[in-house]
Amino acid sequence: MPTTLDVAAHLDALREALLAFTRYADRAGLRAAVPTCPDWRVRDLVAHQGMVHRWAAGLLTGQATDTDALEREGRSAVDPLEWLRDGAIELATALTRAPETVAAPVFLKDAPAPRAFWARRQCHETTIHAIDAMAASLGVAPAAGETWIRPETALDGVDELLCGFLPRSKSRLRSPTPLSFAVRPHEGDRGWLVQVTDEPAVTTVLARDDASLDAADVTVDGSAVELYLQLWNRSAAPGAGDPGDGMALWREKARITWA
Repeated sequence: MPTTLDVAAHLDALREALLAFTRYADRAGLRAAVPTCPDWRVRDLVAHQGMVHRWAAGLLTGQATDTDALEREGRSAVDPLEWLRDGAIELATALTRAPETVAAPVFLKDAPAPRAFWARRQCHETTIHAIDAMAASLGVAPAAGETWIRPETALDGVDELLCGFLPRSKSRLRSPTPLSFAVRPHEGDRGWLVQVTDEPAVTTVLARDDASLDAADVTVDGSAVELYLQLWNRSAAPGAGDPGDGMALWREKARITWA
């Protein structure tokens, strides 16, 4: 599963996401509910993300981490947003200093080498949870045009989800009756064909105009950022111009609620 962005581009997008995360978390306030993660308040969101940054940094540097203790530390921090920033700096430093041959665990289907894997994974982990912070600030999931996300970042994130997460044995995207989804962003030159059965999904990357996509049972299309948010269940219900029924069926089958 080769990445479509390099480590430097993933780090740039991670920094943009962190700025958005802290901005919207500050506006919302630590006690605000997170509409896109119904069981969480902003303080929980911040503690989770800061823990994940430190955990990923530890994997890259060979340092053991206690994730439960880190979450408690985040929730009790005097300045949780500063604590979040510190963890992101620790992660960025680990990614920058790690050699290309660094040995670290990875967990997605056909994952790239560990340094590229963790740069990509934390780019999208942080971006999706920054959207959660934005939703807390707005009181509702944002529309694609309200976000800072670039199309190339969104396309890379769609690819990671469809090619890395969905084919895993623990994926919940299953159907007793075979079903195929064509995912077609308006930007870029690629599309994805996701074949769903009662076994783990099989995803094939194709040219966006490939006839195989035309033959899919369901088509999910939209701008790259719309698809990125929709596929991760981080946007409002479909409306005019949105993926519509295809996206509703995707949500029913996939039930993806986390990053």
